[in-house]
This record gives sequence, structure tokens and C-alpha cells, in this order.
Amino acid sequence: MVKEKLLIVDDDEDLRTQMKWALGTDYEVYLAEDRKSAMNIMITEKPDVVTLDLGLPPNPAGVEEGFAILDQILDEYSNTKVIIITGRGEKEHALRAIEKGAYDFFYKPIELDELKIVLRRAFHIARLENEQIELKKRLSGDTFEFMTGTSQVMQDLFSMIRKVATTDAPVLIIGESGTGKELVACAVHRLGLRKDGPFIPINCSAIPENLIESELFGHEKGTFTGAHTQRKGRFEMADGGTLFLDEIGELPSHLQVKLLRFLQEKTIERIGGRQQIEVDTRILAATNRNLEEAIKNGTFREDLYYRLNVIRINLPPLRERQSDILLLAKTFLDRYSQENRKKIKGFSEKAINAIQSYAWPGNVRELENRIKRAVIMSDDKKISLEDLEMEFLDIESKHVTLKDAREKLEKEMIIRAVAKNDGNLSKAAAELGISRPTLYDLMDKLQISR
Repeated sequence: MVKEKLLIVDDDEDLRTQMKWALGTDYEVYLAEDRKSAMNIMITEKPDVVTLDLGLPPNPAGVEEGFAILDQILDEYSNTKVIIITGRGEKEHALRAIEKGAYDFFYKPIELDELKIVLRRAFHIARLENEQIELKKRLSGDTFEFMTGTSQVMQDLFSMIRKVATTDAPVLIIGESGTGKELVACAVHRLGLRKDGPFIPINCSAIPENLIESELFGHEKGTFTGAHTQRKGRFEMADGGTLFLDEIGELPSHLQVKLLRFLQEKTIERIGGRQQIEVDTRILAATNRNLEEAIKNGTFREDLYYRLNVIRINLPPLRERQSDILLLAKTFLDRYSQENRKKIKGFSEKAINAIQSYAWPGNVRELENRIKRAVIMSDDKKISLEDLEMEFLDIESKHVTLKDAREKLEKEMIIRAVAKNDGNLSKAAAELGISRPTLYDLMDKLQISR
């Protein structure tokens, strides 16, 4: 698993070494002692989070050099989260940095446990913003870009999206992992009454339970460790637009109550606050879980389910869109060939047969990721079976049925992924582009021991 990148800028060599030792397990840590070395790392590595000591050479007693670095990072890498490190007697400098656009500040001497909390939040927010930027790129052209499909089931889906977009009612999108639920939500937003407002996605399963309430509803200054300033949550950020709650089935029970209250009253309350804040936000939700079963199990509220399930969109898995698979593959091939400046014209015959015969348990996401990697690795004008890492699917054998071939490929891929990740099924599932429950089901089906 690729680590997220953290840049530490400080002229104290001992402190830099200490922080790298303490944080190196969680992040890919880069060290810089001055502006030149810091900006060189920004250019080559583009870290998502930077800790910045304001007192740097050539005048460590002043703050001019630190602010110069801050201005340059915010100007050239606007999505980077900068955490200011300063002395307790220099609060005015920290507040000035916040006004300029720094993410947060931290006092020396550094309490590593507290800093780790602030860093986790910073990386999480950077991740969300990067996902949104990528989504905007992907949807900058045709509304249904990368939801390509000529099958009847996809044509029905496009028609459904156009109809629900004209309303302001909540929508519940149901589909397996990798089927494109976020793309559907964004298409609904772009075709709807709120198209000029913000589209704010958030994955309820990707955020630690102790952070998600603050992410959704915001917090007041001083509410908890690291809450140095008041922050708006995703509900407020989506005011006048759309909030997309992905994997809604993973939302903790106490937040289900708060979401239900919002749907009823259109108001929210920040953590640590008492003011009821009116928010004009449309809610779109998605899940790969069976919410009816979750209701029976007591993990999802029935009243919330009916509030969200006003309009329901069911996304078909890729295996039920057989006629669309090769069309999607060619779409991704064209995209990533252009991005990587390669003149790849198509797929070999064996590669085409493998693409069409494979069950794609990770759906469109798995197909996209596999072709993206193949384009990067290929040195030929056509993508081969080896480029796709599907060479072990012996589809040419006269004694192998289509079902056998699919199961053989799935089994081999799962065994490889599990072995590569030292038995960690969560990491293996992520690498395969599927959810952990889906991986469990496939392992049981294919008789692979856990």
C-alpha cells in the first residue's frame, strides 16, 4: 500500500529526525531545513501535508522565510495542507498564517500524540479534496462520461438519472463496489436544479468514527484537541448544492439520528455549538449493503431508510452489462494512453477474449485500474494479456468452460493479492478494487481458506 507523503520543514535537525522516526510508520516522510530544499521536494514529490516551522534560515529568529514558503506553497500547490509549527509566545504569527490559508497550527514543544491527530485530519481532508478534483476532471465533458454503455440496462439508467435530476428529493443509489455510484450522483447533480452549487462527496466508511461527526457537521473552536478554529462541516459546505453520502450503511447509529433530524428540519448543529443552522442541501446517498437486512439486524434505522429511499436507483454490476465491457475498456484505453503520451491502438486478440470472459468482481473500477496499469507498463502498440496480468487465464483450452475460466482467474488473482499483502484481507480487497465483504464471499465460493 502506497503511503501518503508528509514534508517536515524545520531547521532543527534533531527535531526533524525525531518526527521522521515517530511518523515514518504511517507516512512517507520527507525532510527539509530551508526554503530551497523544501520547494525542491514540493516539485518532485508533491506531498499532501506539510509541517512548517516559521523560523528558518537565513534568519531563524524571524518569521519572514517561513511565511515566504507558506505563500509559495499556497500559491503553487493550493490543495496542500500546511500545519504551522511555532512557539507558544508567537500566537499572532500562527493566526496570521491561518488567515493566509494554513490548515492549522501547533505549538512547540511538540506533543506527538496530538500532532498525529491533527495530521490524520489534514490527510483525510486532502484526500477528500483530491477525490473531488479528480471527479470534476472526469466529469468535465459529457455528463455520462465513463458511464459508457449501449446496453438497454444502461440506457434505462441514463433515463432514470435525467428524471430524478429535475427533483429535489433524496435519492438512494444501490450497487456493488466499483459500479460508479459516485459518478451517478454527480450526474444527478449536474443535470439538476443545483448544478451551479457545490457537489460535496464523502465516504462514510473511509472516515474513523471519532472524526466523521466533525467532518459532517463541523465544530466550534476549542471543542476537542486540535480544534484551534471553528470549521464548517460537509453539510454547510454543500449549502445550495448536493451532499453525496457514499456507503451510507456504515454511518454510526448516533449520526443516523442527526441525519434524520436534518432531513426533517433542514437544520444542523456543529459539535460544541448550540445554534441551529439552516442548510439548503440536497442529500444523495449510496450503499453496496442490503439496508433491509441492516434494519433487521438493528444496525440501520428504518425511519432513516424510508427518508432516504424516496427515489431509488439500482446500478447493475459489470457482469450484467456484457455488451458494454469492451466499449468501456476502449474508453479507458484512450484516456490513459493520452494521459501517458503513449500511442497504444488497441488490445491483442487474447486480451480481448480475457476482458470479455472475466467476471470483473470489482466492476468498472477494477476494469479501469487494470487498464490504467496495463497502459503504464506496456511498451507495444497493443495491450497484451501479460500487460493486463491475466495471462494465467487459459481461455484457449478446449477443455475449459467460460465459467471455469472466470473462476480460475478470480481464484488466482485473490490468492496473489492475499499473499502479496501478507494475509491482510482489507489490503487485498483494496488492491483488487472490491469491498472486504465481497472478497469474503468470493473466497468462500472459490474455496480459498482465510
